Amino acid sequence: MLDRKRQSVTGLLLLIVTSLLPGEAAAEISVARGSSSAAPAQQSESAPEWVYTLRSGETLSDIGQSLLMDRVTIGQVLQYNNLPGNARLSAGEQIRIPLAWLKRQPEPARVSSASGNVMHVSGTSGQKTPLTENSVIRVGDEVISSAGTATIVLADGSELRMAPNSRLIFNRLTQYGKAGMADTRVRLQRGEVHTRVKPVLEDGARFEIETPSAVAAVRGTVFSMQTSASGSSVQVTEGVVDFGQPGQVRRIPAGYGASVSTASAIPMNIRRLPPAPVLNPITPVLTQLPAELSWQQDGANRYRVDIFEEDGGTWLQSREMPGHRFDISQLDNGRYELHLAALDRQGITGMPAITSIEVDLQARTPDLISPEPGESVNDDMPEFQWRLNGTNEVARVEIAEDEEFRRLITSSEWAPDNRALPSRPLSPGQYYWRVVSEAGGNSVAASQPRALVVNGTLPPVRIISINYLDNQVRVFWEKVDTAKDYRLQLAEEPGFNNIIKEANVADTTAALRLIPGRRYFVRVKALSDGPLASRWGPGRELYLD
Repeated sequence: MLDRKRQSVTGLLLLIVTSLLPGEAAAEISVARGSSSAAPAQQSESAPEWVYTLRSGETLSDIGQSLLMDRVTIGQVLQYNNLPGNARLSAGEQIRIPLAWLKRQPEPARVSSASGNVMHVSGTSGQKTPLTENSVIRVGDEVISSAGTATIVLADGSELRMAPNSRLIFNRLTQYGKAGMADTRVRLQRGEVHTRVKPVLEDGARFEIETPSAVAAVRGTVFSMQTSASGSSVQVTEGVVDFGQPGQVRRIPAGYGASVSTASAIPMNIRRLPPAPVLNPITPVLTQLPAELSWQQDGANRYRVDIFEEDGGTWLQSREMPGHRFDISQLDNGRYELHLAALDRQGITGMPAITSIEVDLQARTPDLISPEPGESVNDDMPEFQWRLNGTNEVARVEIAEDEEFRRLITSSEWAPDNRALPSRPLSPGQYYWRVVSEAGGNSVAASQPRALVVNGTLPPVRIISINYLDNQVRVFWEKVDTAKDYRLQLAEEPGFNNIIKEANVADTTAALRLIPGRRYFVRVKALSDGPLASRWGPGRELYLD
């Protein structure tokens, strides 16, 4: 008896599968629309449903708890499948469940990478914030890229790569309980997306991109889509895409593209995409840049190269060019995926040739040229010169007070140059300088340090106050930052021709014992370890009653 009922279920499933064959576009679209909420109902020929395959060790009770809404019982599911209430099914057997009976819950998307100027607009508050890696995208949110790009991963693992100058609105992000089946609806208001949709193993899941002029519905495929004020277009790399104006959808297979124009009376233009170019061999690990990517001539006049990071999917570069070669440059160390496609006469991108490369650049120690070791210079902004020994390197000069560079004074900007000036003037004194090179963003090398003396004069020291107490006078003067010590002179005439006392003082004050009734004159100058000229400050008269 049970075998006959199972045969009956198998017959119904065969009928359902037959109705969903690719040639029956209307049946496919009607199932795809079946994600709207509805109350439990009796079996209906038009009711959108999901065919679920029992897994090993799974019971009908397990299915009811993990997949069904609270108001739906497993008994209703058995009745829907014309099975008795005591039916027992084993692994591999299938049952049909109306989509409206499945648990649903909003499932946010997450940003795996964001580069450049990309904004996240909250669907609840309207607040704009910069989009960053690991940002959460919820239903109603928008992502707007201007000069930046972003890669967004949906709950089911599907991936959206946004090009610059694009705007995406997330209208629906629904997951059906623990079934792993998702219903995703996004609107591409403008710009371009590269989409990799996770293959759907069960009926009922849905992924749809809507534009102002067309709609694209898929069940597991790789495609690109563009939209502007003049219309929308799609290029299918893997799988199939149902594309077109609402009510006029056509199925576009891999290797084909289609476009809808807002200014044309023709509803859709479908054409075969240019074939993928044949790439010439390229070294899989690049230890120097630039490197050449080349391909065989195939009659196309223009090509497009897109470069993506393998980790995170960041869309780094997109270039269109004539010819049959492209210089790979300005990439940090890491792994990348390169897409090369020919452009047809309308500028539509063809099938991509895809290759992976790894960039592994190593910085090399620069050779210092000038100033020479221990050289003295009179310029407080001396020019430093060096020679880079690696490829695709940037470098900067660093200047410190000590040979170990624990007290860094200043440095130049990172640049691919072989000469630079310090970022600010150098006070007179002795310094140490070196050049640090960087390659690939994470490999650095530093030259040996060189000593440098900046000539100059220490500023004159001004006495700021004098205090008298009994037979003692205390003198206070200004501090000079570059001074090691100070030299104080005491004389009995303002020309300081007859010095009666001279001493080196480490502090900025000194006490003098004077003879009452006599006039004295005092002055101070700063001292330095380096070959810096010192100047006396103005003298001050002292008189003790």
